[in-house]
Amino acid sequence: MTSEITLFVNPTAGRGRGARAARPAAAALRDAGFSVRTVLGDDPQDALARARTAVEEGTGALIAVGGDGMANLALQAVVGTGTPFGLVAAGTGNDFARALGMPLREPAAAGRMIADALKCGRVRDIDLGRVGDRWFGAVLASGFDSRVNDRGNRMRMPLGRFKYDLAMVAELAAFKPLPYRITLDGGEVREIEATLVAVGNGPSYGGGMRICPGADLTDGLLDITVVGECSRATLLRVFPKVYRGTHIDHPAITVLRAATVELSAEEVTGYADGEPVGPLPLTARCVPGALRVVGP
Repeated sequence: MTSEITLFVNPTAGRGRGARAARPAAAALRDAGFSVRTVLGDDPQDALARARTAVEEGTGALIAVGGDGMANLALQAVVGTGTPFGLVAAGTGNDFARALGMPLREPAAAGRMIADALKCGRVRDIDLGRVGDRWFGAVLASGFDSRVNDRGNRMRMPLGRFKYDLAMVAELAAFKPLPYRITLDGGEVREIEATLVAVGNGPSYGGGMRICPGADLTDGLLDITVVGECSRATLLRVFPKVYRGTHIDHPAITVLRAATVELSAEEVTGYADGEPVGPLPLTARCVPGALRVVGP
């Protein structure tokens, strides 16, 4: 493995935390004897093109520095190449970093962990989800949570997670369950009124909400959490349990598992790792061993 590795940096992640996190992470990697090249970009498309070029030129590893959006962008460059992927969490949610067991907002510690793993050859292959030509590591969200994302993305103020808290309150006041058609592995079909349907390659989204608590990055399956028809009062009572993953015991919630799932509902956008991937219907597939990761 070459000693040159690439830091793929989002300087605006976490209101500037991405740029600040890159420095101690790079220092830790250099202290371990690695040559570090930094890739930025004028916009996401330019950054992705530069990351792909680094991978094609044989970089020893592609290390994303930022939040879930940056991690998701990096996946598009490295998936299927065999180039090790690492993650220095510096965003707001950091759910993929949680799934990988990486330190959160401790860039120097993450850099040291990645350096040690690269030197020891501590890499492993994990599954990814795929929707069309878009890869995701954590969760494909749809329904109530994607409507919250839609509303939050339209809001200019306030900044940060509080914007989405306000969007959730506003959406909750008007939201009604939606008729879904869920097709599992091309065969079993379920038609249900659902508040939300989340498809998890990893267990959490939204900054630690364990919506798919049993999701395993290496089992070749997607976990599908279906929150059925329920009142606003019930939703508010169940919501705090999502952070512990104990919400799945509620009778309104069903957990399914499949290698492929098609979701169909009217006027619903799917969000993968917090990034919009398009309106339903969408088909998500689990691709076993799609990504080589370096870390704990």
